[in-house]
Amino acid sequence: MAFILSHPLMQVSGADSSSDSSQPESYPAPGIEFFIPVELELFQKGAILFLDREYTAPTVPKRFQGMSIATTSIDGFRMRCTSPGVVFALTPNSDQPGAASQEDGLINQGFEKLSEDEFQLFGKNKIDRVSAFRKTLQKDETLKVDKWAVLLLPANTKITKWQPKPWSENQGELLYNSIRLPAMWPPENVIAKDDSPLPVPYVEFPPENIAIDVGRQLFVDDFLIESTTLTRTWHKARKFEGNPIVSPKTDLELGTSSGNSPMAAPFSGGVWYDHNDNRFKMWYCAGWFDGTAYIESKDGLHWERPELEVVPGTNRIVPRKGVRDSAAVIFDPFTDDAAQRFKMLIWSRPQGGESFTSADGIQWSQPVATGSMGDRSTIFFNPFREKWVYSIRSGWHGRSRNYSECDDFLAGAPVSDQVRWMRADNLDLPDDHWFYAFPDRTGKPTTPSLYNLDAVAYESLMLGALAIYQGPDNGTCAKEGVPKLTEIHLGFSRDGFHWHRPDDRTPFIGASREEGAWDRGYLHSNSAICLVMGDELWFYYTGFQGDPERKNLPIDANGMYANASTGIAKLRRDGFASVDADGLGGSLTTRPVVFQGNRLFVNVDCPEGKLTVDVINKDGDVLEKYSAEDCHVISENSTLKEVTWKEGSDLSSLAGEPIRFRFHLQNGRLYSFWVSPDESGASHGFVAGGGPGFKGLIDTTGKTTVADEQE
Repeated sequence: MAFILSHPLMQVSGADSSSDSSQPESYPAPGIEFFIPVELELFQKGAILFLDREYTAPTVPKRFQGMSIATTSIDGFRMRCTSPGVVFALTPNSDQPGAASQEDGLINQGFEKLSEDEFQLFGKNKIDRVSAFRKTLQKDETLKVDKWAVLLLPANTKITKWQPKPWSENQGELLYNSIRLPAMWPPENVIAKDDSPLPVPYVEFPPENIAIDVGRQLFVDDFLIESTTLTRTWHKARKFEGNPIVSPKTDLELGTSSGNSPMAAPFSGGVWYDHNDNRFKMWYCAGWFDGTAYIESKDGLHWERPELEVVPGTNRIVPRKGVRDSAAVIFDPFTDDAAQRFKMLIWSRPQGGESFTSADGIQWSQPVATGSMGDRSTIFFNPFREKWVYSIRSGWHGRSRNYSECDDFLAGAPVSDQVRWMRADNLDLPDDHWFYAFPDRTGKPTTPSLYNLDAVAYESLMLGALAIYQGPDNGTCAKEGVPKLTEIHLGFSRDGFHWHRPDDRTPFIGASREEGAWDRGYLHSNSAICLVMGDELWFYYTGFQGDPERKNLPIDANGMYANASTGIAKLRRDGFASVDADGLGGSLTTRPVVFQGNRLFVNVDCPEGKLTVDVINKDGDVLEKYSAEDCHVISENSTLKEVTWKEGSDLSSLAGEPIRFRFHLQNGRLYSFWVSPDESGASHGFVAGGGPGFKGLIDTTGKTTVADEQE
């Protein structure tokens, strides 16, 4: 849809002449594509300046009369030029104390500051006086403006609103799974006030043919599914009966000397398996708001605290500095720089975010300060696109997240290209009670919000752990010494930005909510989210017990943040969602897929049922030798099972050709499928935080991995 305001061609004075007597100039009207809602109207007295503020123009200088104003959010906008033309921007001067000026950002993007005097755009405050800037836009040039600036346009400017397109029409980066991104990336079209579920464009507009060479293919959305009579079931993690596996024990963790609340658990932090020395490694918070420490294990259950030289007598990895909030550590075996095998972000008061690198995860570089970000900000690596992502706490929709991606971790620390990213939505369920720990107390339940988002590559997609906050507020919890309520939910992304979430919005790992329980509330994921342990996934997570004896104390010693420990929750490998059939049976047909491997494998649970597979060509015909009738029936429970037919299992003759798989299932669950280049069943997908038997963070071993773990 296009918006065109019809009035005479704008005539304004040039940059160096008087606004009242200059010879007017005519400016060509551009075409502009906006990525957020925009309204176009005549810039005149009473014109609305922002969609989310009740500010109007008291007067309009003569030199701007007849222009259009593009009314957007005060928080900024992002746009692309679809045809050349001139635009103007109004923003406070950068030397005005307290003003939200975009002067430097405009000049850095090629705007020229005009010489006319500043004027009052709205209100009476000096910080809302503005100067004018001008730029000639070229086709396909992009413009990003943060809080705040007003965009003025010549008459007859054509405004269009960005809409998702079929991926074949996009012109951006081509991903490993055949998704082609839009040219404008990352997108900036999230509406702050909307609370409906965020769109996932690649599900709405899937590629014509989907490449499946990377990783196991999971049924966590409809991306791979053309048609089915099977039923999707979401599965929850089960808590390890030996929890917690790590609890506060040392002086540092107990806060004996510091007075801080006891804690020995990741606040994101990280739990990774380092294949170089066959060790489980954990980076965690030792003492609430205090130490960033390191601990290791041979089996993932029993942990040892080494004494390190950083702060003698402790296992700190960086000296105490300010009030430490959250931290995230990423193991990076893909780097060519041995000194940067580990990356870390720590957010502390008063210094804010600081980024570090390390060769061993113990001795860390000098910090590089990040740009503006809230507490509980984290980082992750998207290996599919080789991008580092800063997951930044923001407040545009309650607690919500901004996104900033970069090729180089330290170079991206300024996070200058943040866009609105993720939030809770109206499917997220408020808790049944205002205060979960005291169900007899009355009050309006807290509207859920997104407290944190950690992410990691798992097989063929990005796995996200979303901490959904359900209240109550800090002050209420501090009065009782009871932790807030956050629980761990999951999301899945095939482009690293848009997230599909289960319609079943009950938590994947829930708080016990029971007084005295180690994970009564305030649950958090670790930055690796899970490790692959043979046929299982192990999720290391943080839980807080609280301490009602520590009421009304300062935030670093208050009982609401006391007695945090680390536990494990387990899930079948690939077991997030299954497509199921009862005794009557059903089928699932994939969209057209292409591959270079030669052997089909499945993760299936049907010991009392059966699974067979058809291979279908692009014309819809079942291929000779690859029919369900010729398929050897699978009737077992296996996370790695090869599909074979009477005349063999070799699919190499189909490599590169679009085909469909049709799975016929009776009385069972199907979790995933993949085509491997060898008989081991190696998926060549990513394995989250790693695990025993792998040679890194990619599955290149297949059956060997499972066999080694079982042994």
